[in-house]
Amino acid sequence: MATVWFVLAVGSERQHGGNDGYDDDPSRHYSWDSTVPQRENLKPGDLIAPWDKKKLLGVSVIERIQTGSGVKPTYVHEQCDRADFKPLKDSELAWWCNQCKVHFPERTKSMKPVTTYRSHHSRAWQKLPGVLSGAQVRSLCDKPKAQHAMRPARWEKVRDALRQAGADLPAAATDGARALIRGGRRPATVQVRQGQGPFRQRLLDEQGEICAFGGPTPAAAMEAAHLYSFAESGEHHEYGGMLLRRDLHRLFDLGHIAVDPETGTLDVAKSIRDFALYGQLHGQPLALELRPEHRVWLGAHWDKYRNQP
Repeated sequence: MATVWFVLAVGSERQHGGNDGYDDDPSRHYSWDSTVPQRENLKPGDLIAPWDKKKLLGVSVIERIQTGSGVKPTYVHEQCDRADFKPLKDSELAWWCNQCKVHFPERTKSMKPVTTYRSHHSRAWQKLPGVLSGAQVRSLCDKPKAQHAMRPARWEKVRDALRQAGADLPAAATDGARALIRGGRRPATVQVRQGQGPFRQRLLDEQGEICAFGGPTPAAAMEAAHLYSFAESGEHHEYGGMLLRRDLHRLFDLGHIAVDPETGTLDVAKSIRDFALYGQLHGQPLALELRPEHRVWLGAHWDKYRNQP
């Protein structure tokens, strides 16, 4: 069964007495460190669902997890040397220690070396504010009474709850992304294939006589491009293709042209930018409105040809 991680993301309020909080952008990334329970259990391909205590914010798929190192300020109550306390808003004594059962004015600060983690999950992001309440999120967790910032749940159970709540949940964007990332980021290359009439016709019906890179183009000059390895999957995924002029199709296949999955703009390699026909495309937006499914497949292609270390 697939895992979805409910992660607490409440902006400046996502902090407690023991630290200074984290820098989060729920639709793009989530941060934590080695002091957090479950810290090493999140993996690329897992689903991630930020919430703010009151409601679900959205759901996506973890593309990668960036790790690093840092020094983190931590705080304790000097009397018991623990961080089991909370801030008080209406008292001159600013803190209440749950361990000692007393008010106190200041925390004791120390600096602690930590491993830092940041998930990146923007490509398959689906905004779902308020579709599930905070109480519903808690009830779906494997341990509903847990207080941790990162709580696992079964994706199949969460998906059913979202659908029952009336969420417009394009499963291809999440399930397809999971398969792609879990499988090791298969290169999303495009290959010319014969005998794909229905697939091509569907793209023509959806997109018209428009090359996604070059704009209006006669149908006879365009090919139906899969945005993933059709040879490996053998399936025609919905929103898994676009129409491309034959030369642009070939250049995309070779990585000379790629699409930035974040901005939806074309990136033309320097090696062919001096050719006016292609150089003029660099930095231009696609002539196609990208859906989350498109961004997932194009992201794998981008990672292969543009995100090499």
